Amino acid sequence: MKERSSTASKVVTCVFVVLCIFWMIPIFEVLINSFKANTFVNTEAFALPNSESFVGWANYIKGMTFGNYPFLKAAGYSLLITVASVALILLCCSMSAWYINRVDSRFAKAFYYLCLFSMIVPFQMVMFTLTFTADNLKLNTPFTIPIVYLGFGAGLAIFMFSGFVKSLPLEIEEAAAIDGCGPIRTFFLVVLPMLKPTLISVGILETMWVWNDYLLPYLVLDRTKYMTIPILVQYLKGSYGTVDLGATMAVIMMSIIPIIVLYLFCQKHIIKGVAAGAVKG
Repeated sequence: MKERSSTASKVVTCVFVVLCIFWMIPIFEVLINSFKANTFVNTEAFALPNSESFVGWANYIKGMTFGNYPFLKAAGYSLLITVASVALILLCCSMSAWYINRVDSRFAKAFYYLCLFSMIVPFQMVMFTLTFTADNLKLNTPFTIPIVYLGFGAGLAIFMFSGFVKSLPLEIEEAAAIDGCGPIRTFFLVVLPMLKPTLISVGILETMWVWNDYLLPYLVLDRTKYMTIPILVQYLKGSYGTVDLGATMAVIMMSIIPIIVLYLFCQKHIIKGVAAGAVKG
């Protein structure tokens, strides 16, 4: 039995290694093409850079300054939107999940199921109404769009937080109440520290989503004033609509490196948080 289990484990490992290689190929292609001259990106997309095609950091420098909209400005707006949206999602959804599990009422149950239902509603069904509403409520700036992201990110976040809150011992909160803590102090001083594994995992997953999101900012933001990195990539065009693919690949690479680094450093927390939110309770 042990030999069969060991063999099956090796087979599964080999399968996942092959899948991992296939997943890494597109990123590798973007990386090598970001160091090639534009002509060679079109003609030799799958070839490694050589002495003739290699241009060093020229594409990265050009990507930082190409077009009428600075890359650093777009990166700043992307960072602002991501940090504000994730912070809002973590705070509001963790509090909501705690309320749902501690208050036994029809309203709490209905609110929970509505959040779950929002996870299966396609974005395309609401995007036109959302654009109209965002414009009327002045939610079309990087400072207000986090409210929109809160609505779309609440489903997954509340689902994961609720699964973990169910496993928390109620006696600790009762002891805090006996010591004079009100609901707000109990949440921030007692419950929130215990939610750390799920906070980290939800934060990373939501960060990856918001940072890489293209459609929602494209529809909501006033593109004459504000652009995120995914939107900026679309506008990296020269005269007559020509596209510098080398510079475009460099910009794409600069946009995905922060998320890759974040995921590599925090992947163990994602696994712990997902397991805690999905299994416990």
